[in-house]
Amino acid sequence: MATTEHPAPSRLRAWMLEGLSDMGKGGGHQGPHAVPEPAHKGQRWYRVMCLTGVDYFSTLGYQPGIAALAAGLLSPIATIVLVIVTLAGALPVYRRVAEESPRGEGSIAMLERLLSFWKGKLFVLTLLGFAATDFLITITLSAADASTHLVENPHLNSALHDQQLLITLVLVALLGAVFLKGFLEAIGVAVALVGVYLALNAVVVVVGLWHVITEGHVITDWSSALTAEHGNVFVMIGVALIVFPKLALGLSGFETGVAVMPHVQGDPGDTDERPAGRIRDTKKLLTVAALIMSCFLITTSFITTLLIPEKEFQPGGDANGRALAYLAHDYLGNVFGTVYDVSTIAILWFAGASAMAGLLNLMPRYLPRYGMAPHWARAVRPMVIVFTLVAFLVTWIFDADVDAQGGAYATGVLVLISSAAIAVTIAARKAGQRNWTIGFAVISAVFLYTTVVNVIERPDGVKIGACFIAGIILVSLLSRLARAFELRVTSVTLDPMAERFVRDMASRKIRFIANEPDQRDKAEYREKIEQIRQDNDIPGQEDFVFVEVTVVDPSEFEAGLTVRGEVLHNRYRVLTLESSSIPNALAALLLHVRDSTRCTPHIYFEWTEGNPFANFLRFFLFGQGEVAPVTREVLREAEPDRDRRPRVHTG
Repeated sequence: MATTEHPAPSRLRAWMLEGLSDMGKGGGHQGPHAVPEPAHKGQRWYRVMCLTGVDYFSTLGYQPGIAALAAGLLSPIATIVLVIVTLAGALPVYRRVAEESPRGEGSIAMLERLLSFWKGKLFVLTLLGFAATDFLITITLSAADASTHLVENPHLNSALHDQQLLITLVLVALLGAVFLKGFLEAIGVAVALVGVYLALNAVVVVVGLWHVITEGHVITDWSSALTAEHGNVFVMIGVALIVFPKLALGLSGFETGVAVMPHVQGDPGDTDERPAGRIRDTKKLLTVAALIMSCFLITTSFITTLLIPEKEFQPGGDANGRALAYLAHDYLGNVFGTVYDVSTIAILWFAGASAMAGLLNLMPRYLPRYGMAPHWARAVRPMVIVFTLVAFLVTWIFDADVDAQGGAYATGVLVLISSAAIAVTIAARKAGQRNWTIGFAVISAVFLYTTVVNVIERPDGVKIGACFIAGIILVSLLSRLARAFELRVTSVTLDPMAERFVRDMASRKIRFIANEPDQRDKAEYREKIEQIRQDNDIPGQEDFVFVEVTVVDPSEFEAGLTVRGEVLHNRYRVLTLESSSIPNALAALLLHVRDSTRCTPHIYFEWTEGNPFANFLRFFLFGQGEVAPVTREVLREAEPDRDRRPRVHTG
């Protein structure tokens, strides 16, 4: 490979590109400036549960209010439906996802294996668009709700009135600053926040249940109103099933649960190929988090529905987006209520941390590998800045409104859960597990139904998701186009016969002929040599080695190169290669031969017939087309020193 000298990076550039992506630790991807880390260094599962819990558990800050708005008096029953779907649907699905993709890639990696070529890449980019919707809206929605709790606090309302947008932007900026400083240490902060927040919520729940029990008329009034409004239990259950899709935000923690999986420590005997301990402990993480959240979802929806007047849930009401905080102030006083507000603000703000962690784990695993992001996209700090700026834009567009972002959030969550359910269904079918296949297929149908209903009722969610998808695809294709002439072969390996050919040629001038294999008969090679000699006026005594590249998957960007040598028809020496791009493979081979022999190799082409623009599109999409000029351009970018650059001849 080329060994070109580069100037020393500036201190700022070195700091920006320093080390691994945090999510790459524990056997994940590594950036170009990475220092290898121990493969399974991590945290105990319950500590990592708090990392994902700052997203999952923080939804208690707004979920009861959303459930009350969506289902009204039926909120507790609809929440029970949500809990059943959580424990019987989402939990088994993501336990299987953790088993199938223990490096944190999630269901996207499982589905990626089913498709190849450009259709597979575009499918993955679409899912990444919904993942970006889910995680980025988690950041902006949580920060917006945190600012709502701050603005609505009785002690601060007059001073902070109409400042919600500014406060939300400040919270998003502070979150970005945490990641720029370094994130792994923040797991300890997540543990403290989750512990305090759940304890305070337990106090509010116990006090709320005590008031429900001691004020017996509350239950009677609620049941009477339910009967008057819906008639009987079966109608209530039916309506609860219909409104269930609006409560989908309560499922938000599972995708981040597997996204932060690389942080789970596992067992000392774990290997990157068989991380049994990490898989087992991640399943514990998912199960315990789901059980804790299920208990809180049921109890909080029950007490908020029975104890808070319906008008207070409406926009502008004191309980809108902060139902439990309303009860904390009302029943435990403003001092406790303020402590609860501070805890809620802190965990909602930090909820964006698990979402940012998910983004940093997910995006650099795919986009740079597809050639659809610059090299620096593998580093943490540049990506943090990009995601923070996008979060600023989303916050400004939605004016920091929690309700306005709910549809996009739910759409992202449901699409990812549906894709996970489909992925594990296919995995179970391939494994010959008939009962699991049927079970996962039923779960997939439930989530697909929920997704479709949510899209129909709140089309703004899929519109926002479509904007993220379009943005990712557009930026990705532009990046791929900008990097089209980049040398992207990661390594070159020659087999013994190929090494022998190179050593033999090194004693005189090294001449290669690029040949597109056809019949591979004696006449093809004889005529090719004669044509090259005539076009380039080369003496008859000079000998050549043919190079033939077969394009396997032109949508791939980076890969190693294996070169095999063979002698055809007892006379013609041929090097065969498989690559995603003919010019890149040829350029990489020439540079490798130059470096290994310290001789300048020459390669001979014939001009490609046809329109140059059409041939360039063939190269961009299918890895072949304008081979001669593109090979020369790849060499020019890889080796700026013209004297050391391999020679390209075209006749």
